[in-house]
Amino acid sequence: MLTLLIVDDHFVVRSGLVASLELEDDLRVVAEVERGEDVIAAYTSHRPDLVLMDVQLPGISGIEATSALLTSHPEAHVLIFSTSVKDEEIHQAMQAGALGYHPKSSSRESLLAAIRSVSAGKISLPPEIAQRLRERLTEPEITPREKEILTLVSKGRANKEIAAQLGIAEDTVKQHVSRILQKLRVSDRAQATAEAIRRGIVKL
Repeated sequence: MLTLLIVDDHFVVRSGLVASLELEDDLRVVAEVERGEDVIAAYTSHRPDLVLMDVQLPGISGIEATSALLTSHPEAHVLIFSTSVKDEEIHQAMQAGALGYHPKSSSRESLLAAIRSVSAGKISLPPEIAQRLRERLTEPEITPREKEILTLVSKGRANKEIAAQLGIAEDTVKQHVSRILQKLRVSDRAQATAEAIRRGIVKL
């Protein structure tokens, strides 16, 4: 019998998952939580074989909850199951220690296979997610400072405003913006904003 903890902020989604998963003789949902902050306590109480984690949660995200859980319980097995399939979130989730990342559009058979695989400590990624992750790993890394500036660029802030807000020289901002455009392979700030949102690097 494989035991599961479901983390999702939508009651209807949790209820549907419980009803569907418990049709299987070898699966049992032992706990449900709707906030990332409650994951560690639920895991500690129930010690499930697998945590089925959404990304978009109130409070801390599913990725942050995954990182926190695995810091305190390195033996935990986390499978991300989310409507969000942005490149950066896939990358961050796997960096945080998740063993799988499946979209909610996955078939029931695919989800069941992923649950059993991740419960056994194996990595489980649909082919299209695996390909996107490989492509993301070949891309230049956006640094924390560049992400900070990119977030302000996406809000329409001019270089002078960004410099004043961050307490750095305007020329330094220009250099950062230039490197950001190169890393994202775009030619202007509007394209950089669109690409950053598409990848999930920034959120509006």
